[in-house]
Amino acid sequence: MPTIDDRGAVSAMKIEFVGARESADSSAVLAAPVFEERQFSAAAKALDEKLSGAVTRALAATRFKGALGQSADILAPEGLDVGRLVIAGAGKKKTWDAATAELFGAHVYQGVKASGAETILIDLTHASAAEAARAAFGAQLAAYRFDKYRTTESAEKKPSIAALKIMAAAPAEAAQAFEPLASLADAVAFARDLVSEPANVLYPEEFAHRVRRLADAGIEVEVLGEAEMTTLGFGALLGVGQGSARESQLAILQWKGAADPAAPPIAFVGKGVCFDTGGISIKPADGMEEMITDMAGAAAAAGALYALARRKAKVNAVAILGLVENMPSSTAQRPGDVVTTLSGQTVEVINTDAEGRLVLADALWYCQDRFKPKFMVDLATLTGAIVISLGKDFAGLFCNDEALAERLMAASKASSDALWRMPLPAQYEKLLESQAADLKNVGPRHGGSITAALFLQKFTAGLPWAHLDIASTAWKPASTVPTIPNGATGFGVRLLDELARGYED
Repeated sequence: MPTIDDRGAVSAMKIEFVGARESADSSAVLAAPVFEERQFSAAAKALDEKLSGAVTRALAATRFKGALGQSADILAPEGLDVGRLVIAGAGKKKTWDAATAELFGAHVYQGVKASGAETILIDLTHASAAEAARAAFGAQLAAYRFDKYRTTESAEKKPSIAALKIMAAAPAEAAQAFEPLASLADAVAFARDLVSEPANVLYPEEFAHRVRRLADAGIEVEVLGEAEMTTLGFGALLGVGQGSARESQLAILQWKGAADPAAPPIAFVGKGVCFDTGGISIKPADGMEEMITDMAGAAAAAGALYALARRKAKVNAVAILGLVENMPSSTAQRPGDVVTTLSGQTVEVINTDAEGRLVLADALWYCQDRFKPKFMVDLATLTGAIVISLGKDFAGLFCNDEALAERLMAASKASSDALWRMPLPAQYEKLLESQAADLKNVGPRHGGSITAALFLQKFTAGLPWAHLDIASTAWKPASTVPTIPNGATGFGVRLLDELARGYED
């Protein structure tokens, strides 16, 4: 069987910042921003004057108003050495900022990626260096494409863009501002790669193998196998994986960037169910193929550590990844089984498809017991109920600490990884009471996301903790967000990277 490069999905688009419009061949596209109600930017105004009002005339013949994402084309414009001029909507001039610039860059890329052009030139000479950098970041995120298993795709369907040039007033400053963003985009791509892989390629041991490579970035990586976890007492995690021929793993990633490498770290804990059939409580066939994404929490946690390492963040951080497969077999866990968790608490397994919380129960306890972190944030594609509650654009935030919740909400706003705060009502804990054990792994159908979070809280030892239910945001089969192509989103990487900034030395 041929070996397939496991990083073959990352966009190789070359990105540059230039100070003046450069000579370009006929395959290039020039994009100029126009604000709402056709308020020309300086760049667009200069172009219109150079083309003797051709831009004004072209827009008058269209419904273009300048809304973000709108565009109007002028093919082979006379007087310009480019093959195509795109007038790109930039939204309201008064609300233009770095976040808008990011979406603008993504929209421009999405609009011309399969046009046959090889180069995009985006004139942002009106913008700040930070805004120019964010536009490039948006285009880089938009250019992600997981295509390494496609062997017969026609050239016409493949993106043709190989280079992006951002024209900036201060190109050197913009390039400097882009450096950490480029690293962050690569970390998001790393997480997207993991989530996109099919389960026959990415199983627990292979996942552990890939994160071992992060040692090249300065991350300490340790992996526990089933023998070590059995000795330690990981009864809940191992119970989930016992029906699979694949060995379960626990990956421990440490980044020591603080002035004191022994200072308490911040901690991220990720659910890494590399494929989830539901086990004996098997899922319906419809949509089960998307269960390759049930390790998106672990992918995000690993990607966040990678992002911190790439930018040499001055913080200590640890990521704990619980990696299993949930399969039905003669050795699989059964409904009614009782398992003893690493904490010593016993759990009656009512539904084997509520497996993620069992994996996290042991991973959370191990994290707080070994590392004594400042706080823990777990990420998991945990419940379908969160999708019913919040739709596809918000992840659910459950938190036992107000200060941590506030920081997460601020990081959400800054990173565009959207969170919505959900309740943790103590009176719902009775819904997890079991007649056979200390608690059961599911409550009734109503409030399913809440009881799942309350279950996890039992394994935090009172430490500041937040649970992010990302079942709603980890995968977008038909994305409407320009920075996110269809499929894996990498949700959580940007959020955790932004959160970590508040804890740096």
